[in-house]
Amino acid sequence: MSETLFKRNDFSTKILDILDHVEYRRVESSEDMEQVERLRYKAYKAHDVLALAPKGLLDDSDFDSHAYVFGLYYYGELISTIRVHYVTPEHRLSQSGGAFPEAMDQLLDAGLTLIDPARFAADPELTADLPWVPYLTLRPTIVAAAYFRADRVLQFVRPPHAAFYKRVFYADTIVPGRLAKNYGIDMTLMATNVVEVGRKLLTRYPFFISSASEQRMMFSRNPNDTLPPLTIIPTARFVPPGELGTDLPL
Repeated sequence: MSETLFKRNDFSTKILDILDHVEYRRVESSEDMEQVERLRYKAYKAHDVLALAPKGLLDDSDFDSHAYVFGLYYYGELISTIRVHYVTPEHRLSQSGGAFPEAMDQLLDAGLTLIDPARFAADPELTADLPWVPYLTLRPTIVAAAYFRADRVLQFVRPPHAAFYKRVFYADTIVPGRLAKNYGIDMTLMATNVVEVGRKLLTRYPFFISSASEQRMMFSRNPNDTLPPLTIIPTARFVPPGELGTDLPL
């Protein structure tokens, strides 16, 4: 499914309908991490990119205090996963920083806070006929931007994928495609200025909207919390239109 196959309202309505059948889970237990590891292996092998994970399919970054690993479940089945890093001038660990440290330091030295997604993986058998999966797998990056009041959402991607992020996320190019440190292939670094385009993004794609309660369930690590919630139900349908301006740091 592509936006070009539907009128824009039909596209968003279709994905809003799909939200009724999906849930997110924040992955923190060792058993769930093993399931994520298996999914990463399956996805990376299918796309012949296992070599892009030189430190293994699970690494120390998965367990960093500013990292959040999510699984996307469709009718109860794990179909995709993503890791979201909240990067600050005081806490700089990130996937993008390993490849383009100078560019990342420039952003952070300017005082910006960043959402840096990594380890996108989708089950090739279960998602072959579900082309909406990238939108909903990446949805936690926009929820994170709202929760942390971040300045940018980053996209560290291969150059052929840059057009998707420019079109969907209004992303600007930070580092043009070039050989990335530690990867051995060309990558590009892009960024969505959610402060400037947040309202436009949520208006165009209302399935990215989230309530304050959903944001807390996804990203809160209050010392008084017990275990993270087993299931996080997307709340895009339930946020009143008048609250749109509170979802991102507009």
